Amino acid sequence: MTIWTLTDGKIGDRVQCAGVAAALGGEALEKVIAPSPIFAALAPYGPIDPKDAPTKSGSAIAHPLPDILIASGRRAIPYARVVKRESGGKTFVVLLKDPRIPAHFADLVWTPEHDRRNGANVFSTLTSPHGLGPALTNDEGALNGAVRELPKPMLGVVLGGPSGGARYGEAAAAALAMAINEASKNYQSVAVTPSRRTPPGFVDTFRRNLSDNDAYIWGGAGDNPYTDILRSAETLIVAADSHNMMSEAAATRAGVYAWRPAGLAKKLDWFVSELERAGRVRRFSAKASPFSAAPIDATAEIAAEITKRLRSR
Repeated sequence: MTIWTLTDGKIGDRVQCAGVAAALGGEALEKVIAPSPIFAALAPYGPIDPKDAPTKSGSAIAHPLPDILIASGRRAIPYARVVKRESGGKTFVVLLKDPRIPAHFADLVWTPEHDRRNGANVFSTLTSPHGLGPALTNDEGALNGAVRELPKPMLGVVLGGPSGGARYGEAAAAALAMAINEASKNYQSVAVTPSRRTPPGFVDTFRRNLSDNDAYIWGGAGDNPYTDILRSAETLIVAADSHNMMSEAAATRAGVYAWRPAGLAKKLDWFVSELERAGRVRRFSAKASPFSAAPIDATAEIAAEITKRLRSR
């Protein structure tokens, strides 16, 4: 069974595609497309960039075509359509996330429940897929040096950034840091990882207002210790502006608290509220007592749905 993953290189899309491919048990070949600006702007409605035609040397979608194609992202949609057509319908096409267009050409479309998309070829779960499962449950293996040396129990903090209306101003940074000062009294250490989207000014203000001078805040050099913090923390405080980050935190064995920045998109607010109703996540204010809850990971569930539909073709 041959599997391709197809994205324009965005890390969130790559992580989801790779996670589902790994759960299917096959070796996936990663395909990254880079259409010229005009064709990128026309996606998902328009054609592929002619330079990427399957007959062209070096095309990401050149023959031989795969048994399964897992694609994610607006720019990947036209390419997925071409693969389906070129294969004579033989390639099983999976789209991750709402393609924003009718997707009858796809065999399966996965969307998060908060997108509220329905259809015979649509499958939805509350959390998103990822490939972190083995890393989050395996106590073996090397940890980032700074995280390894922190005394335990550790409070992990995962920051996001302005997207979908979420506001990351300096006042919010100061307020969050002071709330974490209070919450950290239950722990021996604090480890913080900003994301690519976290504004530098937010991080600077947050750092200045954090009373624990020994707190570890990743400064951007070297590998991001994100996964190490997820699997080492007793408790996590996670920004709710990222569906992927909240989903990955929910797959850990840590108690998870959601920090809702002002302006959080309604669909993400609904998503986090559902995790709270399920008992997996709690709302963060200025307390973050340790608690236990069963991990939630939709990756295997999505892979099982793909396998079921493949067998019924």
